Amino acid sequence: MRSVSVLSRLTGLCALMVVALSASQPAHAFADDDARKAILELRQQIKSMSDANQRARMQLADQIEGLEQEVTRLRGMIEQIGRPGGAQASAGGARAEDKAEDPREQSAYDGAMDQFRKGDYKEASDSLTAFLTLYPESTLAPTAQFYLGSSRYALKDYKGAIDRLTLMSQKFASHPRAPDALLVIAGSQIELNNRAGAKTTLQRIVKDYKGTPAAETAAKRLQLLQ
Repeated sequence: MRSVSVLSRLTGLCALMVVALSASQPAHAFADDDARKAILELRQQIKSMSDANQRARMQLADQIEGLEQEVTRLRGMIEQIGRPGGAQASAGGARAEDKAEDPREQSAYDGAMDQFRKGDYKEASDSLTAFLTLYPESTLAPTAQFYLGSSRYALKDYKGAIDRLTLMSQKFASHPRAPDALLVIAGSQIELNNRAGAKTTLQRIVKDYKGTPAAETAAKRLQLLQ
């Protein structure tokens, strides 16, 4: 009798275990499905993030390339405005360059400009500095200031270019060279990685010098800084 009772209890326990296992299988299967779904969603999120990062890198690379091309064009513009007739073309033909009444004054200026046109920017910078020291009130002073700043830019002294051209554009704001000076300032700011400063300078050109070639150029460069 005792063996029958023990066997009966074992049989009952086995039955309970079978029921328990049967009841637990759907829960495990459900948990596995959730885990797989979560993994798939996470992989998709990672892929989306990677695609977005790739697009952002490509857009940034395009912007950098555009800015580099614009800097190259700016350097070409500085060389162009140093050539005979370049000033009038850049200023939209507003007026011819001023002439000094004193022959010695004019000769000193012409000598410095010859150096600039030849690409001797260090010598041109020194000569223009000397000219402005000797003739600070010359009618040629605004143009001399402009070419002095442009010489500093060509020498990659961007801070020096900004200092000289800021002085020129503030003191002679109505001079035909003023918007060109601001363009070179913006180029110097880009070279110094001061995009915010360059954007502000270009916006000033567009606002204060509407209808000039410099304003048209500034508007195009602003698009690259957006």
